Parts: sequence; structure tokens; C-alpha cells
Amino acid sequence: MVLGRLGGYRKAGRSMADLRGAIVLVTGAASGIGRATALEAASRGARMVLTDIAEAGLDRTVRDITDAGGTVVSSRALDVSEYEQVRDFADAVHAEVGSVDVVMNIAGISAWGTVENMAHETWKALVDVNLMGPIHVVESFVPPMVTAGRGGHLVNVSSSAGLLAYPWHAAYSASKFGVRGMSEVLRFDLARHGIGVSLVVPGAVRTPLVDTVQIAGVDRSEPRVAKLAARFDKRAVSPEVVAEKILTGMARRHFLIYSSNDIRVGYWVARKFALPYEVAMQAANDHFSSLLKPPRRGRRR
Repeated sequence: MVLGRLGGYRKAGRSMADLRGAIVLVTGAASGIGRATALEAASRGARMVLTDIAEAGLDRTVRDITDAGGTVVSSRALDVSEYEQVRDFADAVHAEVGSVDVVMNIAGISAWGTVENMAHETWKALVDVNLMGPIHVVESFVPPMVTAGRGGHLVNVSSSAGLLAYPWHAAYSASKFGVRGMSEVLRFDLARHGIGVSLVVPGAVRTPLVDTVQIAGVDRSEPRVAKLAARFDKRAVSPEVVAEKILTGMARRHFLIYSSNDIRVGYWVARKFALPYEVAMQAANDHFSSLLKPPRRGRRR
């Protein structure tokens, strides 16, 4: 047992600096950050357990890992928002290889829009996948880690939108703030079992998710929207950069893992300088609102 930073005692778990032989679960492994993290962890000697809803992309990741000499002990295409699918996969994994050492919740979807433009189905889908998905994975895979007593690590991918009040992100942020809250509590709950917890808060990342994100009430072909998209892409980092930061942060047992320093600075400003932060967020919202499609005018009677 070691003395934690807050004065409590926590059990020392296995070091995450050396992944050789560790069993690592990655959700969202078919593309983007999930795929990049799976490939990088496998290259470091981890034995991979992979899942994604996109079967073709998942198969490609499995093939690329094995072709490079890595090990995939189990993989399955499933929907993390469906508890029974996650539970069945967990049961199969535990029957085959026992408890995992690392759980990485990376699967997610995105959609933006103002409250008057966002459909109920979109709100529900975001919460089902981005929040309930990680919850299903945590409740299915983490208790056996506790029972095994070997320690380990839990990585939950939230977003910078889980820290900051971006325009049009109410539904998306609802799901990502939820992941943040769960992770903050589990950080302390799991410490006594030697299980570390990290919360990844990516900003701009070049992933397929960016190209397909729904923006309710906005014409993406509008020149000003295209200009904003180009600015986003210019600042974006690659999934491989994020994967490296995740594994480095996990090895150092960092709680918050940033994809870039602008998010770190933004979160610091939000905490230390509330009024300037509020002014900046309102200005950003006003600017974004100018891009909305004009409402349809009904006939006067």
C-alpha cells in the first residue's frame, strides 16, 4: 500500500509502463483514436481484446495487428449501447483469458446543434453510445479486475467538450460530462484496488468522425462553415499522436490526458478566470449562431 496524494492509501497495481503480456481491451478499434491506440498497444507487446460496431474496420485492425506480429486474443463486432451484447462479450473474454488488465473506452459518436434543431433521437443516441456505452463496459469488465487483485488501468475517452462549454454542444457535452463525472469518482473508488483511472479529453483530432459529424440546422457547404472546418483541420492532431499521449499518460498514471496544450490552457482559464471565460464562450456562441440557417417563415393568415 502507498500513501496517495490526498492522504488516503491506495494499493500499488502493476506498472502500465510495460504492456508486454498485458490484456488490453479497446472499444472503437475500427478507426480513429481507437484503431491507433490498439495498434500502438499491440506493438508494445499487449495482448489485445478489440471491439467496434463496424465489422469491416474491426477486421482490418485485427489483421494489421497480427500481420505485424502482434496478438489479438479476442474480437467481436458489437454495439456498446446494447448492454447484453457487451455482457455476452465480457463473459466470453473472461472464460477464455480471465480478467483484463486495461480497459479503454474509446468508442463514440458526435453530433452538434442548437436545442431547437436537435432531434430527440440524436440526444438519446449520444447518451446511449457515449455515456451508457462506457458504463456497460465498466460494469462488465472492471469488477473482475477488482476480484483478480492485480490492479490495472481504466481509460475513458471524454472530450474537451467534457470540460468546456462549446457552442451547439449541449447534447454531446451531456454525454461527455457524464463520462468525466463517472471517471472522477472511479479514480478514487478504484485506487484501493490498484486500478488507475485516466480521462482523455481530446480537442481537434483528424478522424472519420469529424468528416461525418451531424450539425443540425447548419448548411455545411456554406463558405463560412467551410472556413471554420478548415481552421479546425489546421489545428487537429492525428489519432496516432493521441494514442501516444494516452499510453504515456497511462504509464505515468495521469488522470487528465490532453491531446494538445490549447485544451490544457483553456481548462485552466475556465477554472481560474471565470468571468473572462464566460465572455469568451458567449462571444463564440454568438459567432456560431450567425451560421445558422434562417428559420422558415410561415404564411401569415
